[in-house]
Amino acid sequence: METAPPVRRAAVIFPADRTSLRAELRGADARLEEAAGLTRSIGLDIMFQQVIPLRAARPATLLGAGQVEALATKVHEGGIDVVVVDTRLSPVQQRNLEKALNCKVIDRTGLILDIFGARAATREGVLQVELAHLAYQKSRLVRLWTHLERQRGGFGFLGGPGETQMEADRRMLSERMVKLKKELDQVRRTRGLHRAARQRVPFPVVAFVGYTNAGKSTLFNALTGADVQAEDQLFATLDPTMRSVTLPSGRRIILSDTVGFISDLPTELIAAFRATLEEVAEADVIVHVRNVAHPDSDAQREDVIQVLNNLVRDGVLDETWPERVVEVLNKSDILGGVRQVAHVGGAVPVSALTQEGLPDLLSAIDAQLTAHLPVIHVKLSIQDGAAMAWLYEYGDVIERTDEEAIIRLTVRLSDNDLKRFERSFPEYLDLIA
Repeated sequence: METAPPVRRAAVIFPADRTSLRAELRGADARLEEAAGLTRSIGLDIMFQQVIPLRAARPATLLGAGQVEALATKVHEGGIDVVVVDTRLSPVQQRNLEKALNCKVIDRTGLILDIFGARAATREGVLQVELAHLAYQKSRLVRLWTHLERQRGGFGFLGGPGETQMEADRRMLSERMVKLKKELDQVRRTRGLHRAARQRVPFPVVAFVGYTNAGKSTLFNALTGADVQAEDQLFATLDPTMRSVTLPSGRRIILSDTVGFISDLPTELIAAFRATLEEVAEADVIVHVRNVAHPDSDAQREDVIQVLNNLVRDGVLDETWPERVVEVLNKSDILGGVRQVAHVGGAVPVSALTQEGLPDLLSAIDAQLTAHLPVIHVKLSIQDGAAMAWLYEYGDVIERTDEEAIIRLTVRLSDNDLKRFERSFPEYLDLIA
C-alpha cells in the first residue's frame, strides 16, 4: 500500500519592492529562484512562480487589491494548496491573504522555520528550532482562534472566551520558551566545557561558514573523509560536525562544519542558533566557502559578511574576525577547473567534488594559522632533542642556527603552546626572548 502523503501543490511569489531591490546586489528573478529552491527542499510541487511588482505595501494584504484578485484566480485554477510569499508578512497580512486566496499562506520566515524543523537531528538542533518556532508563533496566536472572534461581553475585567483562550495559549508558549532557553543555556555551558577541553589539548579550530548550498559539507567530507549529509539543496546541514585533520606542516586541526547562512535570515533563528554560532566565534581560522559558479556569488558573499558583522554587534564575535578568514571559491569544476577561476584577493579556488585544489586550501589554512602568531627566540642545548622536537611539532620554525654546543631557533608559537612549552621545559624559561 502507498502510505506516503501526496506532494502538495504550491505557488511561489516574490513581492518586488524597487527601493529594497536597489539596495541589493541580486535581482528579483534571483530572489524568486532562491525562494523556489527553499520551497522544493521541503517537498512542495511548484505549479507556478512569479515576481509581483510592489508599488506600495498595503497594511492589510501587502499586495494591491487587483494583484490579490489575479493571484486568487491562478490559485483556484491551479488547485494550489499553499502560497509561499518570499518576504516577512505581518500576522494580519498573512490572515487576510489566506482568506482572499482560500489556501494556506506562509512567508519567508515560516518557510525557513519549516525547513529547519524537518532537518534538525540532534537534541540541540531540535531545541533551537522549537524555540524559534515558538517565538514566531507567539505573535500569530490570533490566527488559531478565528472561530472565537465574536466574543460575549464581559464585566469590564473579564474578557470573552476567545481572549481567555489566547491568553492561556500565550502563557503556555511563554513558559515553554523559558524552559527551552534554560536547556539551551545548558547546551552553551556544555559547549564551553568542550572548547576548554580542546584548548587544553590543544588543536586549533577551523570553522566553515558560507551561504547555504555553497558546498561546505561536500568540502568537509573531502578533507576529513567523513560522511556528513551533503546534498544539492538548501540547508542540508543544520547541526555542527567536527573532525580532525592533519595539515601539510604536520599540525593537527579540528574542522567544524556549520549551518549555512542566507539573506534575510529570520531574527528568531539568529537568536536561537547563538550557541552554534559561538563555534565560529571561538575558531582560530574561519574558512568562508563560496559557490563561485553561482550567478549571485558576490551577493551571497555580502550576505555572509553581514551576518558575521551582526555577530560582532551582538557581542558574539570580535571585530578582528576578517584577519582570520580564508576565502574558498568552491565548485570551480563547473567553470572548467581551478585554473579557469581567477584568484581574487588571495581566495583559493577548489572543487570539493573532484578534490582539485584541496592541497592548496590546506596550505592556505596552515599559513593563516601561523601568520599572526608571536615570534620567540629559543636557545637550546644540542643534547636536548625532546625540547627541539616539541617546538618543531607544535610551532613553526622560521630560522635555525647551529653553533658548537647550542642551537638557536626562531619559532612562531601560539600563546597556549608557549605556556605548554614553559610547563614542559621550565629549564628554558630564562632562554626565551
